[in-house]
Amino acid sequence: MTQATPPPYPSAPYVIVPSRPLGVAILSVLVGIFGFLLLVGGLLTLIRDTQLGILGTGFGFTGLPVGAVGALIFILGVIVLAAAVGLWRLHLWALVLAILVTFLEVVSDALTGQIFGLIIAVIILAYLLAVHRHFH
Repeated sequence: MTQATPPPYPSAPYVIVPSRPLGVAILSVLVGIFGFLLLVGGLLTLIRDTQLGILGTGFGFTGLPVGAVGALIFILGVIVLAAAVGLWRLHLWALVLAILVTFLEVVSDALTGQIFGLIIAVIILAYLLAVHRHFH
């Protein structure tokens, strides 16, 4: 009697997890820090503007209604923090957002003659375009 060899086990399906480039990791951490600072700054501005409203001025330091500036900065901080998390997780929407914001920075720096900022923004833009394959 001969024994038949058992059929080979099917290979386990696996998911290829894209590796996070070091530059994207650094950029997402820096964007996260900036978002956190915007969040705190928005809250502090909101508190200060509210105190000015209690004192009877009715308007904050920008001439906008009390709390409007702080609320806008706070909302911007939430958006920036979401973008940082999206970059960390390699989401395509976060890459698109980062590319759009960086492009606007390039245009702004070019129009205002900020050479150092322009060089940095162009390098970041080129890097983001170069690593687009890692995002899903």
